Amino acid sequence: MPYRLFIPPRYDSAKKYPLVFWLHGGSGRGSNNESQISGENEKGSNVWTTLENQAAFPAFVLAPQCPQNENWGNPELNDVSGALQSAMEIFGLVQKEYSIDPDRIYLAGQSMGGFGVWALLQTYPELWAGAIVVASYDNFTNVHAITPVPLWMFQSEMDMTVPVDLVRQMVREIKKAGGSPRYREYHKIKTEVWDEAFAEPQLVPWLASQKRVASVAAPK
Repeated sequence: MPYRLFIPPRYDSAKKYPLVFWLHGGSGRGSNNESQISGENEKGSNVWTTLENQAAFPAFVLAPQCPQNENWGNPELNDVSGALQSAMEIFGLVQKEYSIDPDRIYLAGQSMGGFGVWALLQTYPELWAGAIVVASYDNFTNVHAITPVPLWMFQSEMDMTVPVDLVRQMVREIKKAGGSPRYREYHKIKTEVWDEAFAEPQLVPWLASQKRVASVAAPK
């Protein structure tokens, strides 16, 4: 599986670093090792790597590329797909090779990538310090696994692919289960809300402030 790994410019193996695990949308599929960090996927993968944000939040960014005709996840099942399993194996290798802080590993995904985020949150909730989901949905199979993980969701009211009512219901379900998700809803924007979401002034500071909750347990 092709992947890109951004390494903080002043990387020091004696220190522990956060990592943003980026799962691209459908347009990022392929084998060119470019589409997952360009075009519609540029903002979500590159916002973390700017000089300004690296100065405040020197993080690794891992961006695997899902093969053509495959998906990161299934919102009906929340299983870890073959492609997502491969991405997790790459993630494991990065953890062994570099000094990654296990308490500051974050998920970020848009559209199809959101399916992967939801699947990983419900399968391995104990791993993540925080998560960002943009323009995606899920039919939860284990909503309680999600609740301890800090979460920020973004959605457009005019999205014809992901109905906003469904996302609003998801927010209600997470809150009912005991979670406290942040939710930002955009109006008069159809589907490409990632440009706005990843330009939110508080997004990077918010994610950087999150740490893994030690008490999170794997789903039963």
